Amino acid sequence: MIGVDADLYRMKTLANFINGQYVAPLEGRYLDNFNPATGELFARVPDSGPEDVEAAVQAAQAAFPDWAALPPDQRHDILRAVSDGISANLDRLAEAETIDSGKTLHTSRTVDIPRAALNFKFFATALLHFASESHQQPGALGYTLRQPLGVVGGISPWNLPLYLFTWKIAPALAAGNCVVAKPSEVTPYTAYLLGEICQQAGLPAGVLNIVHGLGPRAGEAIVRHPLVKAVSFTGSTRAGAEIARIAAPMFKKLSLELGGKNPNIIFADCDYEKMLNTTVRSSFANQGQICLCGSRIYVERPLYEKFKRDFVERVKALRVGDPFDSASDQGAVVGKAHFDKVMGCIELARQEGGTILCGGEPAPQSAPLDKGWYIRPTVIEGLPLQCRTNQEEIFGPVVTLQPFDTDEEALALANGVGYGLSATVWTNHLQRAHRFAAELQAGIIWINCWLLRDLRTPFGGVKQSGVGREGGWEAMRFFMETKSVTLG
Repeated sequence: MIGVDADLYRMKTLANFINGQYVAPLEGRYLDNFNPATGELFARVPDSGPEDVEAAVQAAQAAFPDWAALPPDQRHDILRAVSDGISANLDRLAEAETIDSGKTLHTSRTVDIPRAALNFKFFATALLHFASESHQQPGALGYTLRQPLGVVGGISPWNLPLYLFTWKIAPALAAGNCVVAKPSEVTPYTAYLLGEICQQAGLPAGVLNIVHGLGPRAGEAIVRHPLVKAVSFTGSTRAGAEIARIAAPMFKKLSLELGGKNPNIIFADCDYEKMLNTTVRSSFANQGQICLCGSRIYVERPLYEKFKRDFVERVKALRVGDPFDSASDQGAVVGKAHFDKVMGCIELARQEGGTILCGGEPAPQSAPLDKGWYIRPTVIEGLPLQCRTNQEEIFGPVVTLQPFDTDEEALALANGVGYGLSATVWTNHLQRAHRFAAELQAGIIWINCWLLRDLRTPFGGVKQSGVGREGGWEAMRFFMETKSVTLG
């Protein structure tokens, strides 16, 4: 692979980060972790169990009083130091993220790692400006107290590993909580390295604990633990439903950011070149492994044939290859199981009567990448709304195309799935833009853009795409308990 430090390929044994120290899993069990670009064994990851989670929770519980009592400016300084540490290790973390996940080094360097640093920077600053309300009435004064919960849990996915891991940790710590967090066992490496950065930043022992392992073992132990007062989870709708089943009877606070089957609605009056360039990106960024990718593309009929021709031409030109090669537009999908799933979804689309306009097959590579998991970006036409391909999340480099004739038909198609995370609308008709923003069943609406994220704004979905919101004050308040106080 091009320009890669040989040390990255040496076999690694990762450890949990508990009470400020790296420790082996108590049962001595490990999971194999593979490099998606080469298919080779890359690392051994702790297969932690309830005993490891118990140690992490006890460390967090012991650290909580002092961390919660720390003056906001001192807490800010520590979290800013973590942010600065991530930025100082940009190259190291980006290379680790790419070798762990298969995404291009360009994506890791320009998206994942900078955003992880920004998450800590943003919430470190936010805690200095966080305020509660007061309400005056004749003869009385009411005010609101917002206090940290104590020990909270975070469980993050494999597609944006450090990016989404820190998206949960940073607001929880800023709010004064201590955290037990589990990264995905598929992409654990940058979360492992974060412990070292936290040590160097002066984060007190026990404030952040990182436990590696499987969802049904380590993840479930976090959710079930009676001292864990809240759980923030990003992942599949199936896993989110299981977490809710366990946590709801325990009356824990839950934030669930789940799957998506996002519509991209394109009207003939759009800014065509901007739309086309963005739609290629919104379809296939990170090999389509972003919950916000637009996997269902609906195009107003007068524009449909032109769009189809131009879009397919652009997609065919995307270069799939070595994630460390700057000439690659696409890297590998995250692993063999996911490769098999996506290829199975493409075969299902054929069986359902879909026409493969491009892609639909693996993208073979030469050695040493010949055992990696690469898929050509795939565009499918001719499938009805109710087929499984258009109803179920694929989470890979696969999109479907369909024309529409009226605004009402576009809304019906867009809203006709069980998910409701995001939607994109391309139009220069102001009244239509406002109508679609109001009537689309999604938590995030982009008009004439995609993936523009202001961290002050709420993030989350409706229907099967989740419960609760992350971002800005929404995230801070989620990790706090609210009290109403009245003085007469």
